[in-house]
Amino acid sequence: MSNRHAFEMGEGPFRADQVRPGDPYEISRGHPILCAPTGRDGAVATLVGGAVLDSDPDVDRAGIDLGVAVDAKTLRAPDIAVGNVEDRPGWSRTAPPLAVEYASVGQDEDELRIKIDELLGAGTRWIWVVRLLGNRRVEVHAAGEPMIVRYIGEQLTAPGVLRNPVPVEALFDRDVGFDIVLRNLLQRRGYDDIEGVLAAGREEGREAGREEGREEGREAGALEAARRMLVAIIEARGLPLADAARDCISACTETDQLQRWAMTAAVHVGPVDFIR
Repeated sequence: MSNRHAFEMGEGPFRADQVRPGDPYEISRGHPILCAPTGRDGAVATLVGGAVLDSDPDVDRAGIDLGVAVDAKTLRAPDIAVGNVEDRPGWSRTAPPLAVEYASVGQDEDELRIKIDELLGAGTRWIWVVRLLGNRRVEVHAAGEPMIVRYIGEQLTAPGVLRNPVPVEALFDRDVGFDIVLRNLLQRRGYDDIEGVLAAGREEGREAGREEGREEGREAGALEAARRMLVAIIEARGLPLADAARDCISACTETDQLQRWAMTAAVHVGPVDFIR
């Protein structure tokens, strides 16, 4: 049922606590809103955008399709919720400060508009609507402010929620998104960016160079920087690192291999079983 029709019919009989996790419905003013499966473009983009936002150094936790019980008869689930996401069963009783919605083929614009109003009314500070059709762009909605549009090449900010600005394309372009995730994870380990890791490695290389010779020192520094970056990313992701994998990292003498492992670790889920 379109949310527009639900509003024309008045308040419905359904309650948020009647919806179970996994049910394909949201609730608006007591009326069920069917949530259809996501298309390919939205499925890829949501995963990329979620990784970018969740990895920001100032974000405690983000979630996908988080059920937010706005009130007894309204349950909303933004595609990405940033902040106020607790890792426990049940619906959130607090709206996330930042929410992201992806809009593509078949988007019900009336329903989206009402969903935005309900989340903003519940306390969400910003809602980013990522438009995947036509010229890709992001609409920024904030309570009491006119909607603004950001395009590819521009950046999005959420002061007090995100530390870093987010390039528009990082919310749907995997290559750009992975670069931002890598930067964010390194910042979580105390480095500004990849260059910061490399600088630490070069310093160790200079020390080694004074003892072993300049060329050997440069190579040792590059290897140490790559090892340092890989371990920093794994630790920032909270991935379990077995002793065997740690030994492989220490024994690896190929900088390119260490960098490939680092990029995999930036987006990997589960044990670090790709290092062998």
